[in-house]
Amino acid sequence: MDIEEQSRLKKEEEHATNPKINRYWIQRYNLFSRYDEGIQIDEEGWYSVTHEEIAIKHAERCRGKVVIDCFAGVGGNTIQFAKVSSSVIAIDIDPVKVKMAMNNAKVYGVANYVDFVVGDFFQLAPSLKGDVSFLSPPWGGPKYCQVESFKMDMLQPKDGYSLFKIVQSITPNIIMYLPKNVDLAQLEELASLSSPPLTLEIEESYIGGKMIAITAYFSRNAA
Repeated sequence: MDIEEQSRLKKEEEHATNPKINRYWIQRYNLFSRYDEGIQIDEEGWYSVTHEEIAIKHAERCRGKVVIDCFAGVGGNTIQFAKVSSSVIAIDIDPVKVKMAMNNAKVYGVANYVDFVVGDFFQLAPSLKGDVSFLSPPWGGPKYCQVESFKMDMLQPKDGYSLFKIVQSITPNIIMYLPKNVDLAQLEELASLSSPPLTLEIEESYIGGKMIAITAYFSRNAA
């Protein structure tokens, strides 16, 4: 057994026994079906990366388009977008996450279809151009599920209304991946208050028969 393999096994053992990660570790193949081929995930990534099955559905709505993954993290959605889109711009402020996302995209053989950017999305937004913006901003950690109704101002690092306004300057075709307990009335408000008003489609995202999130598709025309 070489040193690299020993290091990988040690890291996997640490993940499997870490109480903060253990519940997600069991789902590792749902997060990345090619996990054993060298996928890298940091602690935050374990509970924030989109399940692969759901990421594939998001990507199908973006076939042939230029997609901006505004908070790419370790690249779960980025990878699936890269498989079917014309190109992907994957942004994250954390250079460690971007490095992991690049590694993971290489595992899936799609790294050449992605422009990885280390930077603050809010500073970069005025210079970005694309057909679809994908938003999966931090939900505030696992505690989001403890509230009865998740509000737009609970999103991080900016509230959902400010975030939505900024991303509309890029494109009206917006996909938001949000907690299952998100306030749907606020999503309708985002669509109706836009100028001109946007079409909104709500999709419940399920894994193993259990709803785990909501995907909101906003568009002036079909995204």
